[in-house]
Amino acid sequence: MAKAFFRLQKFLRRTQFLLFFLTAAYLMAGSLLLLQRTRLVIQQGSRGTSANQALPVPDGVAGVGMVDPRTLHKPSPRLLVGMDVMQEPATDQRHSPRWLVSRNSELRQLRRRWFHRFISDQEPMQTAGFKAMKHTAEHKGTYVGCFSDDSRERTLKGAVFYDLRKMTISHCQEACAERAYTYAGLAYGAECYCGNKLPATASKPEECNSECKGEKGSVCGGVNRLSVYRVEEMQAGARQRRNVIYRGCFRAPENLTDTFPASLIQPNLTVEMCSEFCSKKEFPLAVIRGQECYCGYPTGRFSLHDGADGLLCSGTHNAEGKYCLVYQTPVQDTRCTERKFLTTKSKVFVALSSFPGAGNTWARHLIEHATGYYTGSYYFDGALYNKGFKGEKDHWRSRRTICVKTHESGKTEIEMFDSAILLIRNPYKSLMAEFNRKYAGHLGYATDRNWKSKEWPDFVNSYASWWASHVLDWLKFGKRLLIVHYEDLKQSLIPKLKEMVEFLNMTVTEDRLLCVENNRDGNFKRSGAKQKDFEPFTQEMKDLINRYILTVDEALRGRNFTGLPREYVPR
Repeated sequence: MAKAFFRLQKFLRRTQFLLFFLTAAYLMAGSLLLLQRTRLVIQQGSRGTSANQALPVPDGVAGVGMVDPRTLHKPSPRLLVGMDVMQEPATDQRHSPRWLVSRNSELRQLRRRWFHRFISDQEPMQTAGFKAMKHTAEHKGTYVGCFSDDSRERTLKGAVFYDLRKMTISHCQEACAERAYTYAGLAYGAECYCGNKLPATASKPEECNSECKGEKGSVCGGVNRLSVYRVEEMQAGARQRRNVIYRGCFRAPENLTDTFPASLIQPNLTVEMCSEFCSKKEFPLAVIRGQECYCGYPTGRFSLHDGADGLLCSGTHNAEGKYCLVYQTPVQDTRCTERKFLTTKSKVFVALSSFPGAGNTWARHLIEHATGYYTGSYYFDGALYNKGFKGEKDHWRSRRTICVKTHESGKTEIEMFDSAILLIRNPYKSLMAEFNRKYAGHLGYATDRNWKSKEWPDFVNSYASWWASHVLDWLKFGKRLLIVHYEDLKQSLIPKLKEMVEFLNMTVTEDRLLCVENNRDGNFKRSGAKQKDFEPFTQEMKDLINRYILTVDEALRGRNFTGLPREYVPR
């Protein structure tokens, strides 16, 4: 019995080995066959016609550049592809050997078509076929041409937008039209620039060869190249809806012509007339005094910090012209929008640390525009990268960014940094902001259903303790800290931002800080309807959070830092 069992065991081992050998041989044979077929496809592709030759595609793909539209109107029974001639199979020959040959030829054609598409994606899209599809996308503006663009001295100096995933020609044109610009220029397939002056140096059409990230078959500039469109003039009703914001009544500077670079005197001057004039001149401020219109920027001479009573700007109270009305035009203040990576590696590794929902993204926006350098991130957030935070894709330890965003806590993670800006926000607001982000992204609001679900109390129980432990750990293990309260930064932006910039060992001009203040919100205000007096916290939740507030306040004061702001005081 034992002998028989031994023989069976020996047989099974041999069978196992045999199966393993056969499987390996089968995989090797398949690989060799695949390599041979791939080589055949490449040879046929190189032997055949160029990528812009007519290929059979659905009607919806017409005009994408690899198809001659004329062939789609009069389909021929014979299609020349490379060296092959493929007859259209007759219905009565469907099951004949000739039909099988035709089907194999059709499959080869599909593979060849894939190969050409693959090559066109990898190369900088300079084939003749791509030239044909340059400007076939549906948009309202007029294509002007391809122009050179120098990042150090941009021609289109107006608003700048990034969308590294969904940029289209129409999206860029609409954004520029809403802000009263005449021209829209696209570069690198994802960047949109606006302006009212056409670039001076034209380039060869083929140098604009970057496909739009959100629109296949359309060109959005190239490397240091702009595809420029003249934006279609908006209708009168649409112009009135442009975002012109009343900034207030202010005391006029002593010499208005020295303070403001452009001016206009117009009888029966209106706000719309002055705003349109300043928008065309690419200035973010329109200043009105009687029949006089002035255009410019917030500066040290005219900072917009000391507002006056609106009655002082009325005709009866302003006979001597000492006061003026100020409006924000749709034009973006671009004095502080250019950013880059550090040219040399930073010697000090600085963290921008906060609990999630405490305004870290907004603080990064302010720091980047104030210093002119990108901020990095311990994580990778594709949504932020797509909105222009290019430091998201840079390795967080590269030291090419001015500081690095992190939500981490714990001894090991904290001691990796030489210093840190610790951003603290009211836990009630932080918890709600993070819950909104979790269910509606960076700019949306969670629904009533989310707030009333079981997930909200679970979220509060777990995240409230994290809010406290995050601050306590950084106080304990942080080497050099600057404590910034979100509420203080919001209320006194320039003084607090100046303090943050100095902590980063940078110096900036007052005009640049005023530019940041003028662009303080950026693209990071939540959209949609916000519920007024919305209170999602139960008394049990409040008791829990209040205990953590007292603990953190005591720890801050124990380290000789300013305690938490008054609005944190338990409800």
